[in-house]
Amino acid sequence: MAQLAPIATLIGTGASLYGTVRQGQAQAAQAKAQQQQQAEALTARQQQLAAQQESEARARKDRLERTVASTRARLAASGISPDQGSAGAITAGLERDAAEAAEDSNEAFAARMAAGRSSLLNSDGSLTTWLRAGNSFGGALRSLLD
Repeated sequence: MAQLAPIATLIGTGASLYGTVRQGQAQAAQAKAQQQQQAEALTARQQQLAAQQESEARARKDRLERTVASTRARLAASGISPDQGSAGAITAGLERDAAEAAEDSNEAFAARMAAGRSSLLNSDGSLTTWLRAGNSFGGALRSLLD
């Protein structure tokens, strides 16, 4: 009977090890499904951000064109040539300010797109499963040697 105890312990350890590996596989499959859902959500969010960025860019361009046209019209109505001298500097300044605002918006867009990326440090849990299995097996081996 005493000879059966180590065999029973070994069988129990094998069953425990198998259960741990199966649990790890289930966790890995669940993690993979979750990562796929996160990737799909990230793609949808990036598409939404890109559409929003394009819409904002069109709106800025339209506002700039209206502002420059109205400024040129007011200057021309007062008898000043809108393309020369201080009038030209005013319209050039409006265009420069709009370009700076567009650049700031593009930088913010790039930052928002980058913020959605998942970390490279996220693990899939497979190493943890094997470490637990090794720890379990090591404990069983120690009990057999004692």
